[in-house]
Amino acid sequence: MSKRLTIKDIARLSGTGKSTVSRVINQQGDVHPQTRQRIEAVIKQHQFIPSRSARAMRVNESRVIGVILARLDSAAENQAVSAMLPLLYQYGYDAMVLESRFSTTKVTEHLQVLGQREVDGVILFGFTGLTTGMLAGWENKLVLMVQSCRGFSSVCYDDAGAVNLLASHLQQLGHRNISYLGVNEEDKTTGGDRYRAYLSACQQLKLTPLAALGSLDYHSGYDLAAQVCTDETTAVICATDTLALGVYKYLRQNPQKNIQVAAIGNTPLLGFLFPDVVMLEFGYATAGKLAARQLIAHLSRAAPVRSFLLKGKLTSDF
Repeated sequence: MSKRLTIKDIARLSGTGKSTVSRVINQQGDVHPQTRQRIEAVIKQHQFIPSRSARAMRVNESRVIGVILARLDSAAENQAVSAMLPLLYQYGYDAMVLESRFSTTKVTEHLQVLGQREVDGVILFGFTGLTTGMLAGWENKLVLMVQSCRGFSSVCYDDAGAVNLLASHLQQLGHRNISYLGVNEEDKTTGGDRYRAYLSACQQLKLTPLAALGSLDYHSGYDLAAQVCTDETTAVICATDTLALGVYKYLRQNPQKNIQVAAIGNTPLLGFLFPDVVMLEFGYATAGKLAARQLIAHLSRAAPVRSFLLKGKLTSDF
């Protein structure tokens, strides 16, 4: 069964022209049903596999989705992208992956480039500072991750609910001195929303709050760990699993401190190295699939604007 067939070969075997075969492969219209059936029969018989990358380079035959990550080194974003790509490929789309590094200027530049290349749609991992105006012109062709924006479909996480669930769980385990290591409030979701949820949980559970806020990387977790891992602390909630790695390094260097670490996120490395960690995950792979399906539905004009909110669940019995 040859997989080396070319469009010219398919045209010869089906008794049609190359342009007609190309329209069938690219799922374009204006092909007679009987002609389409003949071409599809030949493709199926010879298990012809078209080159998506070659097809994407042809003028007016592009079936490409732009994926703009906030950080290429984000475990959560990578889990989401790894889940969405097979779906995009299944529907005949290629992916062009870009990185914004939390820069609104970069997002604007990337969208301009993607627009010039006439990509079919975009999945954008949002962050604080993005506005509706920056996304103008992409209505029904763009799905936002992490943040919502009026007029656009989005897949978001229940940040407040996640922190409340962790705090309640730790209290049920007998912890009364639960501190918090988070991200600066300039970051609305991971930073502000989760921090305010911690303060609210402390008030509701009658706990004395103790918190430190920094950046997203594990260096920040390590540098700030001493502020939240005091002699009275019995548990610490980390806004991200990356911060938790920094806390664990600090605790390894201070073994006299017996502190339970809890984290939002489910990086496999964290659970492998520290199986006693209490982890809460949103299902980043599920989020990636939701975003891909919603965008594909938009592109086929089969779905209105819709927002999804994923709630977290505990993945540890500790």
